[in-house]
Amino acid sequence: MNDKTQLNHVTRAWTAPLMKTATAALVLSALWSSVAQAADDVRLRLNWMYYGSHAGFALGKDKGFYKEAGIDLDIRSGNGSGSANRLVANGDSTFAYGSCASMTNLAAQGAPLVSVAVIDAMGTEAVIVRPDAGVKSIADLKGKSLLTTANAGVNTFFPLVLAKAGLGKDDVKLINVADGALVSSYLQGAGGTVGMLGGLDDKPAEILANGGAQPVTFAYSDFGVNQVGYCVVANTKTVAEKPDLVKRFVAATIKSYKATEADPKAAISAMADIVGGTMAEDKGKEQASAVLKVTLDVLYSAANKDKKLGLNVASDWNDMLELMKTYNGLKTDKPASAFYTNAFLP
Repeated sequence: MNDKTQLNHVTRAWTAPLMKTATAALVLSALWSSVAQAADDVRLRLNWMYYGSHAGFALGKDKGFYKEAGIDLDIRSGNGSGSANRLVANGDSTFAYGSCASMTNLAAQGAPLVSVAVIDAMGTEAVIVRPDAGVKSIADLKGKSLLTTANAGVNTFFPLVLAKAGLGKDDVKLINVADGALVSSYLQGAGGTVGMLGGLDDKPAEILANGGAQPVTFAYSDFGVNQVGYCVVANTKTVAEKPDLVKRFVAATIKSYKATEADPKAAISAMADIVGGTMAEDKGKEQASAVLKVTLDVLYSAANKDKKLGLNVASDWNDMLELMKTYNGLKTDKPASAFYTNAFLP
């Protein structure tokens, strides 16, 4: 064997193990990268069909904020806050955007729910009446009927509004209809109704968009109903077992709504791209923009002195819980802090 042949044998002898090791390392690296990059499937349940207030979630999805956080976000429409929150409680959905009061009612009854962030820091609920109904005050509603949806968060404090006006809960009849039929039924005066319960953040704009006249509105806040509006709701099991997922989702959501504050038009366009149909038309975008403006105006309550987006403000929750105990018959020995956490805010 000459020197050159011997050298080749020696070279193969000591390089072969290294090549095997390097190949194994590359395979392991690829597997690890695949695992590390696998996004968590997350289902977000909205309180209703898409409307302007939801545009922040759409913008975050469009901009890739959730993807950057390792989340494959599936946004689903809902059928009222009560329904959305229940779907989180039973494991159908990972998170919900829904009424904080509705969530509190369910959690007080044992549902495994907690608010991990607040979007609408103040409620926009109202009694919305057709201008031709001759109703000039809540007292004028005695003996009349209003439309609502069975699972709507707006139902929670309606008894308080009636009480403040000197009426009992039986003085006004509520007729339930499907959420998609609420505005059309309102415009038709279905069942002899004179108006409906709904949010100032979406219903007046929808009424106008469907050819109705500017409604007469009675905001709950004018009757002492100071409440936390809409929360990002999670299952307590998710919070306990997947805290990193909750933290990433909350951070991406806060980033999304900050971006929406900075560029509402982009958020509306992102939502229009997802929904399509009339939402993508100029009239639909105009309606959605009017709704989004209301939400952006209530992102921070007066008690949120530092303007920290998403913050569950202790005093706001304390006030709401006391109202619910006094006027809604809420029975719980838990402090308000048992219904929310700020542990996942960025």
